[in-house]
Amino acid sequence: MMDSTTGVLHPYWPRDLLIPTYVANDRSMSEILAFLFSVSGVFLLVTWLITGQKGTTGRLGTWRRLAVCWFAVCGFIHGVIEGWFSLYYDIIPGDQSFLSQLWKEYSKGDSRYVIADNFTVCMETVTAWLWGPFSFWAVFAFLTNKPYRFVLQLIISLGQLYGAVLYFYTEHRDGYAHSELGHPIYFWFYFVFMNVLWIIIPLVLIVDAWRQLSAAQTHTDNTKSHKSKRN
Repeated sequence: MMDSTTGVLHPYWPRDLLIPTYVANDRSMSEILAFLFSVSGVFLLVTWLITGQKGTTGRLGTWRRLAVCWFAVCGFIHGVIEGWFSLYYDIIPGDQSFLSQLWKEYSKGDSRYVIADNFTVCMETVTAWLWGPFSFWAVFAFLTNKPYRFVLQLIISLGQLYGAVLYFYTEHRDGYAHSELGHPIYFWFYFVFMNVLWIIIPLVLIVDAWRQLSAAQTHTDNTKSHKSKRN
């Protein structure tokens, strides 16, 4: 698409978006997605194998192991992928580093990333520097059976859910102007599917953490009540 003001070609919406420093990717969509999903898959597989080793199987059931795998993948995506955006958002349109090209590809589903939208920069920076390290901390906490593991799960999941809701809601208020509405890949896969996961899964983990922490508090209350009656 030719920008009528600057003469710069770009594939983003709205069509009159000004991106004077834009340089087209020289990596294909398949290369970029293959990298993203293969590395995420490695994190998932390695974490699954670690949680299944002797000494942890008795403590971690299948669903708990999957939850730990989720946090490992989140650590990679938040810390590395989104961390890159938080550091280099201002040069991404013209940069040809692999992760910059990844963001230029994703921006076909949400051009706010290629114009350094204020909300997007702030939201991704918080996500990268808080929920990235916290996600790896959660993996460690579950592997070592730390008593605060479900507190971490609750905090991270609430943060992810809040960010994702704001992400969708701000774009809704903009009338979905930053993507080709209804496009099967850019809108439905990039914008909707790849982000709605951070609503559905955190919701499940919030409920799980709520139940676990409530059960622990109930046990503590019952123990105190039993001791007071004995005294």
